[in-house]
Amino acid sequence: MTVDDATGEPAAEAFDAAASDAPVDALATRPRFARTALLAVVFVCAACGLVYELALVSLGSFLIGNTATQASIVLAVMVFAMGIGSLAAKPLQPHSVTSFAVIELLLALLGGLSVMALYAAFAYLELYTPALIVVAFVLGLLIGAEIPLLMVLLQRIRRQEAGAAVADMFAVDYIGALIGGLCFPFLLLPFFGQLRGALVVGLVNAAAGCFLVFVIFRKSLRRTQLVLLSAAAIGVVAALIAGLALSSRFEVTARQALYRDPIVAAQRSAYQDIVITESRNGAGADTRLYLNGDLQFSSVDEHRYHEALVHPAMAGRHSSVLVLGGGDGLALREVLTYPGATDVTLVELDAEMIRLARTDSRLTALNRGSMTSPRADVVTADAFNWLRGSDERFDVIVVDMPDPDDSATAKLYSTEFYAMVRAHLAPGGRVVVQAGSPYFAPKSFWCIASTMRAAGLPATPYHVDVPAFGDWGFHLAGTDGPVAPMVDAPTPLRFLSPEQLSAATVFPIDRQPLDLPPSTLMDPRILRYAQGEWATY
Repeated sequence: MTVDDATGEPAAEAFDAAASDAPVDALATRPRFARTALLAVVFVCAACGLVYELALVSLGSFLIGNTATQASIVLAVMVFAMGIGSLAAKPLQPHSVTSFAVIELLLALLGGLSVMALYAAFAYLELYTPALIVVAFVLGLLIGAEIPLLMVLLQRIRRQEAGAAVADMFAVDYIGALIGGLCFPFLLLPFFGQLRGALVVGLVNAAAGCFLVFVIFRKSLRRTQLVLLSAAAIGVVAALIAGLALSSRFEVTARQALYRDPIVAAQRSAYQDIVITESRNGAGADTRLYLNGDLQFSSVDEHRYHEALVHPAMAGRHSSVLVLGGGDGLALREVLTYPGATDVTLVELDAEMIRLARTDSRLTALNRGSMTSPRADVVTADAFNWLRGSDERFDVIVVDMPDPDDSATAKLYSTEFYAMVRAHLAPGGRVVVQAGSPYFAPKSFWCIASTMRAAGLPATPYHVDVPAFGDWGFHLAGTDGPVAPMVDAPTPLRFLSPEQLSAATVFPIDRQPLDLPPSTLMDPRILRYAQGEWATY
């Protein structure tokens, strides 16, 4: 080993000689082009690696919810595995070309099929989290082994100081990660979806690795190595293409395994997985809507939920009404039964949900065409941001949001959100909030009450029986203080009566109010409560 006289450290050429399996000049192209091509491959590999990470996080948030936990698991496991992979790559450096080829093909195959494998584990085996940890660890291991091997290959093309080589390598790597991070939400998800997007990235990953090995460093390979690696590359590409060809059929089959009844409509929007099922029996059809696997309503008893949600708030002045959420149009249907409701606005985040509520015959039959009513202004927007940018005031505000079991919805159950809701109430106005089950999720239910109270909306809690959900609760408040639920509907209701509402405000001894601190944007207690309670529901 030669030693640098100035530093006493091993000279760079000693590192290069030990870390190569062929002479430095064993290149199929000019060194300058070879070096540029290698850095381009580093760029592509970094982009693909980050997409694999984001795909795992995104899939978990769609299937499980709880985005923060999913992101923490994936990132922690993958970063740890990347460190292990970097160490594991040290003995592979004398065979850097063949080792890189094998690692890149494995990464392309496993990364491309990762979403499909995890979806299958979720749909068929109910082993999603253990499978996620294994997949994240294996992918991190392979990603971590890339950089040390690419560093060796870079030095084989042109020897340079270690610091300069590291700077060049990581600069390109970080830029690639940036591009991969931007391509995932703005290109891959909208055009390919999660399943096919991962497969497409796997093909890109395989192509980049094959280009570096079979074009730039092919002279470094013996004939036997070239034949074996070529066969492996063909096999990997064939498997990924087959995955693309079968992905639609697989997704339909796996999705159906998650639901009891036949799926009659399914759509993956930018925000959620929308599924409509329908079963028929002697009593008629039962149409059900699911968002990210969570039941939103059953047509058999949805009227019990929506009557209890809307009508107590409408028993007063109600010429102007705001509905936040409720993109299926069922709460809006109940609002529009009041002829005096002349100025009605519905704010829904998901444009795809609005489209289905307007065009799907099953939904339009249930919502009675409310989403296309000339009396209703349907706005596609995030409710939180819409409230921040609006100065309108309403007599009634109906908050019909999904349960707060992930970070995206937890902000809609915060003190800050309810303070904005109060600011948009006209004098004497009312607000009603769907608050989950006081029986299955008591901490979440009573935390919403304390959060509304902290925002100046002391609420009256009440609960009703909705067979599809169980015991379900709501909070009704007014600008002038607590409001007693009452019904003054212009037409007879199918479920709700004054006697039933009076009973609905009574809670059994074992379901008395809990004194809990409010939930805020900076301390989303509601998220912790909901994740813990709904996980066992």
